[in-house]
Amino acid sequence: MEQNMIQLTIDNHVVEVPKGTTILEAGKQIGIEIPTLCHIDLKGTCVKNKPASCRLCVVEVEGRRNLAPACATDCMPDMVVHTNSARVIRARKTIAELILSDHPNDCLTCPKCSDCELQRLVMRFNIRKMPFNGGEQSERKRELTPAITRNMEKCIYCRRCESVCNNVQSVGVLGAVRRGFDTTIAPTFDKMFVDTNCTYCGQCVAVCPVGALTERDYTDQLMDDLTNPDKVVIAQPAPAVRFALGEEFGMEPGTSVTGKLASSLRSLGFDYVFDTDFGADLTIMEEGAEILHRLKKFLAGDKDVKIPIMTSCCPAWVNFYEHEYPDLLGHPSSAKSPAQMFGAITKTYCAEKMGIPREKIVVVSIMPCLAKKYECARPEFKVDGNPDVDYSISTRELARLIKRANIRFTQLPDSDFDSPLGESTGAAAIFGITGGVMEAALRTVYEVYTGQTLPHIEFEQVRGFEGIREATIDLNGFPLKVCVAHTLSNARKIMDKLRAGELDYHVVEIMACPGGCIGGAGQPYHHGNFEILNARRNALYAEDEGKKLRKSHENPDIQKLYKEFLGEPMSEKAHHLLHTHYSDKSIK
Repeated sequence: MEQNMIQLTIDNHVVEVPKGTTILEAGKQIGIEIPTLCHIDLKGTCVKNKPASCRLCVVEVEGRRNLAPACATDCMPDMVVHTNSARVIRARKTIAELILSDHPNDCLTCPKCSDCELQRLVMRFNIRKMPFNGGEQSERKRELTPAITRNMEKCIYCRRCESVCNNVQSVGVLGAVRRGFDTTIAPTFDKMFVDTNCTYCGQCVAVCPVGALTERDYTDQLMDDLTNPDKVVIAQPAPAVRFALGEEFGMEPGTSVTGKLASSLRSLGFDYVFDTDFGADLTIMEEGAEILHRLKKFLAGDKDVKIPIMTSCCPAWVNFYEHEYPDLLGHPSSAKSPAQMFGAITKTYCAEKMGIPREKIVVVSIMPCLAKKYECARPEFKVDGNPDVDYSISTRELARLIKRANIRFTQLPDSDFDSPLGESTGAAAIFGITGGVMEAALRTVYEVYTGQTLPHIEFEQVRGFEGIREATIDLNGFPLKVCVAHTLSNARKIMDKLRAGELDYHVVEIMACPGGCIGGAGQPYHHGNFEILNARRNALYAEDEGKKLRKSHENPDIQKLYKEFLGEPMSEKAHHLLHTHYSDKSIK
């Protein structure tokens, strides 16, 4: 046995694990599932999560008098563990009953019904009555933001949201407030989210085991619009959606359902089904041109040019630097996100072609992200009060709509997106992965800068799940230094270095969610299963490889759009429609 390995016995199974492994992790390694509500797998984020707050994972360790929390107890040599003794089973059931004693019993109308981890454990422990009465609850906050719904009466104090907000995203909005039965998990001084520096990344929603934190639901509004004869409703699904939606219908993670996605949207009643991938290609044209423009000024010795230029596709990341780094607002690209570019083009170029007034068009984005809901509401993305994208629904919301409409999703025939905003390239597909925006931009920037065809189209240097990745790209002798990061805690490291004048990159890509959009808070819950994220990632790269066109500037519909309407990238019209500005949103 290697020196850094430990051997122990769990339920009569001998297991060998590295030092520092918890009993929970060791059990998982041999297929023993120990129940827990507070623990989340933060693999890939470099954060060790040992909250031990719910105590549902207690196990019996021979030689130890009290039961041990498996999520916070490290394995020791020759340890003997029992996860299924009568003492353990009784303790877990009692703990679950105590949690229920302080929890509202409104499961049928709860947004997390059938997806609630507490509900599943209650069924597992065969709890059919309430032996304990909870204490007097103080009135807890309810809040409806553009992106997140908060109902803290359902909070079970597992503190997953706190762990993610503080350790993974480093935003620090959430923490324990007050004591005893008055305890709640909330911003400092029990403030509302809207009065904090919350980025609406939604990762707190993604990990909440109950219905305390959920997405704001727009499906009823969408159904009203779909049945309104005076509205022309247009759908634009994001790249990461089509490789996760199938999970809601029993398909394997990473299964491509692009054709069925388009068919289901038509079955729901959408008048046109376009593709956000078109907006991603358009983003590369504008963002790529901006990168080249700044590089040209930088190489000419312009000391006022803001280098590095940072991608601006992720709305949670945009919120983060507006709140936390307002002194560095000149660094992000002014290019709008693909969804907002798509909305702007749909309500101008497309509206003109179809002969439909802007006010009659309803653009609905289907996104893996909850911050997109907030992004739609930003005043910068409205014309005389009319938004470019009316609202956004998540992958989960779309799945619920399909089920509500009794559409047999797995039996649907495949169909294509509508023209002229349906054609896209492989570069657009990989927008859904951390490093994908950078790689898509490099494909275009390299060929425009050098005037040469790429000898090898894949930029493996920027791929992977490491929190921060860097690479140097040879542009005809010019060493272009790039950096890719995901999660906001890694973004903070980069921005702190930039603020200190220690950042030596030319281009930086940042995504707020683990893995990028594949791990977005609006995706089907992956419950910390890293293999699900990996399957989604591999599927997006396979989609790219299978495309006939793999560079954004080769998209014929994009070329036609510039020829007929925009002129050229960074033109006056393009800048008016496709670029934005940022503002200081720091909390004073």
